[in-house]
Amino acid sequence: MPLTLKVGQLLKGKTGCYEIIKQLQDSVWQATDSLRSQQVIVKYADHWRIRNERDVLLRFQTRTPRVRPLLDEVEDGSGNPILILRFLAEDALHTLDRRQFSRSEVKRISRGVLEALKALHEAGFVHTDVKPSNILLDFDSNSKQVTEVQLADFESTVAENSQHAIDGDAIGTAIFRSPEAHLQMSWSTPTDIWSFGATLISLLYGGGFHIFSPGVPVEDDVYDLKILMKHHQCFGPFPISYDEIADEGRLGVLMWIMENTPKESLKPFARTTIREICEEDKKFVLRIMKLDPRDRPTVGQLLEDEWFRHV
Repeated sequence: MPLTLKVGQLLKGKTGCYEIIKQLQDSVWQATDSLRSQQVIVKYADHWRIRNERDVLLRFQTRTPRVRPLLDEVEDGSGNPILILRFLAEDALHTLDRRQFSRSEVKRISRGVLEALKALHEAGFVHTDVKPSNILLDFDSNSKQVTEVQLADFESTVAENSQHAIDGDAIGTAIFRSPEAHLQMSWSTPTDIWSFGATLISLLYGGGFHIFSPGVPVEDDVYDLKILMKHHQCFGPFPISYDEIADEGRLGVLMWIMENTPKESLKPFARTTIREICEEDKKFVLRIMKLDPRDRPTVGQLLEDEWFRHV
């Protein structure tokens, strides 16, 4: 039977002892490392995804400092790991609720995320859930500026040749999900690039703005369809090259979207004025947000972009 974790409970790991002080989410708690007098995150559920995250972190956390590391493990008595993870001050979504990021902070955050993805992609792995709430930050105590960036939540990280990727399994959070993943086509590392681009737009704009928010509740039957329409409205039309990668049914969906989206509702990002976003930022975003996954740049190409010149 899986454990039931509660506030005040002590967990003894391989290298430390941890007292749970607060529940943050269904399967996430905050705890104190009694040996080192520091805060940690405890993550636990009787689910293969927790074991998967453990395995992914053990594989990649020594390859880049941009992955939130596994510090310790606790056994639950049933063969399931309780993960002890590094604690960082805040995720980017919560920071955006408080204040706008400076452009230099956005670039620092973006570089950190891309460096984490580079380690994954070079080994043929896909994160699948890049979004602001999975970007963890630490801040300078005086200036309050971002000083450290780590990518988190590797529960759904899989190899690009896994059956999950080949079958086009549903992944990530819908408003940050790539068009090919929405269409349940096979996906690979370019899906992370799209999610990074959608995240970047949220970081640049701030104020709770997410460009693909569909304006209907998540439980609405047309929620995902509305997001695909947003893709078309902002970065469309879907290119004819989709004939080469999509079957007849999916092409029919895309044709319906393009034929039933009123012209007056089109909001091409390329026409965004400098009152909203500077030309340098717009150019970088447009390089990323290609509807055909084959047209998107790689992580390595983005890290070499002149946009990062002054980071």
